[in-house]
Amino acid sequence: MPYAEVQHLSLARRYSSLAVFLMGALALIVPSGYSYGPILLLLGSFTLLWKRPELRLQKADKALMLVLMLYSLFFMLHLWLEGAESSAFDRPSRFMFAVPVLLFVWAYPPRQAFIWAGLVVGSLLTASWALWQSLVLNIERATGYTYVIQFGNISMLMGIFCLAGLGWAVVQPDSRRWMALLLLGAIAGALGSLLSGSRGGWIGLPVVFWVLYRAYGQDLGRRLSMLALATLLALGTLAYVVPQTGVQERVAQAFTDIDLYQQGEKLTSLGARFDMWQGAMQLIAEKPLTGWGWHGYHEGMQALAERGEVTPFAVEQHAHNEYLDSFARRGVVGFLLLLALYLVPLRLFAKRMRAPDMELRALATAGALLPVAFMDFGLSQVFLGHNSGVMVYAFWLAVLWGAMRAREQGRS
Repeated sequence: MPYAEVQHLSLARRYSSLAVFLMGALALIVPSGYSYGPILLLLGSFTLLWKRPELRLQKADKALMLVLMLYSLFFMLHLWLEGAESSAFDRPSRFMFAVPVLLFVWAYPPRQAFIWAGLVVGSLLTASWALWQSLVLNIERATGYTYVIQFGNISMLMGIFCLAGLGWAVVQPDSRRWMALLLLGAIAGALGSLLSGSRGGWIGLPVVFWVLYRAYGQDLGRRLSMLALATLLALGTLAYVVPQTGVQERVAQAFTDIDLYQQGEKLTSLGARFDMWQGAMQLIAEKPLTGWGWHGYHEGMQALAERGEVTPFAVEQHAHNEYLDSFARRGVVGFLLLLALYLVPLRLFAKRMRAPDMELRALATAGALLPVAFMDFGLSQVFLGHNSGVMVYAFWLAVLWGAMRAREQGRS
């Protein structure tokens, strides 16, 4: 390889390593922190216009990129037919932009140490900030520069990624130190979620642990697996019994909300969600094929409110459920594309979760856990209705797939 080509490769890999480190480290501690890394990667991808590395695309690669593009294009087509303002195209377009980022990461894969270190640093900084807000500033629900539910669930996701990274850590020369750091990052990610008071992210943890067990249960040993699980359970118990964290109060409030809803009171946190879900299902039943569109959804909910079938509060909100919201707004095709956005990557990553190469397996496990976590988050929040949700899902999907495929081809 010519010297100039070697220099370009080395510089590009350092650049991608820095960018993915920032994706984890800055995600929740600065305004729009989840955007800095992806923007750097997108800018880097312009080099592919004149540097054309041979990537040898396979059917799986084309399927993944096709899903990203179809979801983006259908969403934008729906907005265009509705006559939406140009700003409405911003979020769906980012799924399209994730495709060149995927190719750039594949061509110039970051060093895995930067991926996992960024997640550890981001989890620790996020948890530290959450502790400061809860225990010193007496803020009821720790948050950052994004919505509190997004803050808690993304913190949880970073902790989950740290657990996926244990497979990479176990084969490193300094394995014990890396494993300790990743376990600490997992604890910090869970703590940030607990202190945010976001309850939805914890519902899917049994599935998360099942995926981790499928990936590592036979290789990392029962002792380490039980240690990781026991540590997280101990953290949850501690956060619950310490009143200052507010966790105990949030759990008790959930049961109170359910009791009040059964008595006809809808203006509570959970009661309002039940009301929105009921309204969204009624709208789906009326227009299952085409959906109501972005503005039509609010008009439909307004009509339901005028008939007394939902509260006025539900009119100005999304459905607080990714699946119902997508189905109601974009019809059955939009709903199916949303499922494909989750299930296609899950299937493709899961096929590599038992790979003999532990570094590759760690990337595959994190990649499988990404849609698993978002499917859970979507049960109680329209997670992709926020910039943070779109950026985290689309670009971590691109980074994890690109890095994994580079490992498979021996580029890393």
